[in-house]
Amino acid sequence: MPKSPLLNSLRPFALALGLVLLSACTIAPPRTDDPYERFNRKMYTFNDTVDRVAIRPVAVGYRKITTPNMRRVVSNFFANIRMPITIANDLLQGKPGQAGRNTGRFVINTTLGFLGLFDPASEMNLPPNSNDFGITLAKWGVPDGPYLVLPLLGPTTTRDVWRTPVDSYYFDPLSWYAREHDLTHNTEYLPQFVYLVTLRSSGIDAEGLLEGVYDPYVFFRDAYRQRRLYDVYDGEPPVDVIEKLQGTDDVDVDQLLEEQQQYEQRKGGG
Repeated sequence: MPKSPLLNSLRPFALALGLVLLSACTIAPPRTDDPYERFNRKMYTFNDTVDRVAIRPVAVGYRKITTPNMRRVVSNFFANIRMPITIANDLLQGKPGQAGRNTGRFVINTTLGFLGLFDPASEMNLPPNSNDFGITLAKWGVPDGPYLVLPLLGPTTTRDVWRTPVDSYYFDPLSWYAREHDLTHNTEYLPQFVYLVTLRSSGIDAEGLLEGVYDPYVFFRDAYRQRRLYDVYDGEPPVDVIEKLQGTDDVDVDQLLEEQQQYEQRKGGG
């Protein structure tokens, strides 16, 4: 028996869509501090341990029994089936044109692409695009808040943390399926499990980036902040925002050059 009708679950979405018309589209500047670093580092260590012991071995096993083409097909399927998340947040951000393009991509790949296993939409000038509720909150002017590392969920912020429950409950077909079914041995969660394994598997190729990194925690923190910054600004963040994130927004370059010249003169005179 269904736990909740689909129309009832979409009522908050309709309300949020109305709110976006009333909200200012000013994006709050990013925070660059890390007030919860002690807690975050403990959670990072915990997550890293769980990953090495349980999650990564499953992803490695998945890669051993599949070919790159098979993994690409599976990734295509999950990227397509989760497209309603992007479409919904396009609408919440007041982007009907982008929502229309992503809807077209979803329809084409679901039909011509055999349930999203293939990606004919990209060949039709409809490239992949993603969106989420964390970006929506940023577009509405909600500050990102402090950086957080949560158990199992990984890096986020006090703003981005809301994208998981909101997107999952209202817009994610995989979550809808799990809620509306009660199968033997909880196999209704199997699609979500396979999706997470696929996601972790795709990250194995990038593990070489950590070689020689002095502090992996800082590396992941800064990489997360930069990626989210580009997500919020559609790939083109303003220079002043980048400088703030890098901690260089209050640096006087002329003064630094003058100090460098004075140092070289003193050194040469000695």
